[in-house]
Amino acid sequence: MAKALLGHVGIGTDARLAAEVRRLRARVIDLETALDRAHRLNDSLAAAVTVEDDLRSLHQEPALT
Repeated sequence: MAKALLGHVGIGTDARLAAEVRRLRARVIDLETALDRAHRLNDSLAAAVTVEDDLRSLHQEPALT
């Protein structure tokens, strides 16, 4: 009975859970890499914009409802 209880409590690591954690960690790394790439691309595109400074400094205003 004690073995069944200890196994039920989860003393050991579940192989499926460990595989899922590895998969999710790899996915997080992929997403962080993609986000970094998007930030760099956005920065380079923003630097290449040749719009007048007053147009660039406009702030968004809420839409009228």
